[in-house]
Amino acid sequence: MSHTSRRFNRRLIAPISVLVFVGLVAAACGSAATVDKAGGSTPTTAAAVATKSPAGNVPAALAAATPNPVVVSSDASSGALALQAQMVAVIKAVSPSVVEIQTDSGLGSGIVYDGKGDIITNAHVVGTATTFQVTLADGKTYPGTLVGTYAPDDIAVIHVAGAGLVPAKFGDSSTLSVGDFVLALGNPLGLQSSVTEGIVSAVGRQVSEPTGNALPDVIQTSAAINPGNSGGALVDLLGNVVGIPTLSAGDSNGSVPGIGFAISSNRAKVIADQLITTGKVTSTGRAYMGIQLRDGTAGPTVVSVAAGSPAKTAGIVVGDVVLSIDGKSTPDSATLIEATAAHHPGDTVQLSIRHQTGTTSTVSVVLGQLPS
Repeated sequence: MSHTSRRFNRRLIAPISVLVFVGLVAAACGSAATVDKAGGSTPTTAAAVATKSPAGNVPAALAAATPNPVVVSSDASSGALALQAQMVAVIKAVSPSVVEIQTDSGLGSGIVYDGKGDIITNAHVVGTATTFQVTLADGKTYPGTLVGTYAPDDIAVIHVAGAGLVPAKFGDSSTLSVGDFVLALGNPLGLQSSVTEGIVSAVGRQVSEPTGNALPDVIQTSAAINPGNSGGALVDLLGNVVGIPTLSAGDSNGSVPGIGFAISSNRAKVIADQLITTGKVTSTGRAYMGIQLRDGTAGPTVVSVAAGSPAKTAGIVVGDVVLSIDGKSTPDSATLIEATAAHHPGDTVQLSIRHQTGTTSTVSVVLGQLPS
């Protein structure tokens, strides 16, 4: 995998500095409008202008207009209207459960998880903060406090008391199929209660974050996920929350349109339930090898081995270079981390190792469970 293709590292928490009010222009179905792109760190607005060229200005060699109007069948028209009506209904139902979370360093989104005032968001949204300003869809603001955070899965839970929060309905993300319609709800760039739409592009992805975390069971979607969307809701057309928007893809030129990632709702629920119950995660359910790596010209090099870890038991030592895992080349540490994240505790993997002596060997490692 190339370096560019792995840069799924544009976390979606917007700086406070971009909290400006943006005028939104709504247009009726069938009208034409253009909206400018936000440049730099400050969003801007531009007037939406529709122009019509008179037929007399069209070159004589070209038809001034389509000779016959396109006829849309009543069945197609009613189907499109039914889909539109369903989207509108879902947005109305879910929007009251989507909140804006502000810290001293930035803002993001959250989704109300239960009737007790618990809100799921991303760990990178809360950062090191323990108190928050939480703004509801109706504009009312309440203080929030940290319940717990788990960085390896980028999930956190905060709590708001006495606000009468409306919990969203969390669905079973394992039932998703590629091609399913989904909506992403959040507060990108401080634009409260924004919605984008798309489809499920892939399921079960393993995606690396800037910190080196490999997120398991990630949903890829074409729904636009922008700065400030982190921690919001990815919902299906039944109004079920099926994911937590977290990352967008990027390369050296910036964001790559149409490629966003959301942590699956099933994974988010596993982590959130533990944080709410005990304030920490005691059963991660994630595979663990117990080594730290540094990328080198020869491949990922082991720089430390945890005592009592699966890697230690298998005989891996500092200075070893991991050439492959289960026959798949590992040119860098991200490849190895993502491959490990795709496994479960108790699985056995085969590592091809080059030792400092220059010899190579194949080592069997029985993966353990990632410590909490």
